[in-house]
Amino acid sequence: MGINISHDIDKSLNLSFNEYEMKMRDYAIENSVPIITDEGLRFLEDTIKKYNVKTILEIGTAIGYSAERISRANDVCVYTIERVDSMYNEALKNIKALGLSDKIHVIFKDALEAYPDVENVMFDALFIDAAKGQYKHFFELYEKNLKKGGIVICDNMSFHGFLDKDPSLMSRSLRGLVRKLRDFHDFLNNNPNYDTTYYEIGDGMSISIKK
Repeated sequence: MGINISHDIDKSLNLSFNEYEMKMRDYAIENSVPIITDEGLRFLEDTIKKYNVKTILEIGTAIGYSAERISRANDVCVYTIERVDSMYNEALKNIKALGLSDKIHVIFKDALEAYPDVENVMFDALFIDAAKGQYKHFFELYEKNLKKGGIVICDNMSFHGFLDKDPSLMSRSLRGLVRKLRDFHDFLNNNPNYDTTYYEIGDGMSISIKK
């Protein structure tokens, strides 16, 4: 039995995709690669334009889908970190095919070990979309490279609704992830150096503005 590929796009979001981007979306579906939702993508692109982001660090490249959309949104220079070799190679292939190798720099490392690769680069924005249990560590590690007035965008802040569920009904590993993400919410809420706003978009997104 063949795989059914959905090309459904919410027309109200006013998003358009070229042929190669559609192939990337197909690949993500066929290979169970999580990519940003259309609603989240619209929000991400609008946010990048609103804050005139020109340099961004993305944590969690996957196949390079969001990185290439970010790059095109406002002529952005993107540094992006990926630790899985198959995803890294797929991202390199896609970025090269789209002619964006000079705008998107892919770093093949665990994000907790990649700081030396960007320690001399200052960013207008950070986009965190990787291991949920490490969000706080990612934030603390790279925020020193965020310019004053810069923003931190986080995806999957609702974690598929698990933050509102009874932890006793979860597996031990899931319970641990939920606890760490709740701790990250508390960290943002009580951080005197940032103003954070949460948005019920996609799987939950947040923007933290550095004071």
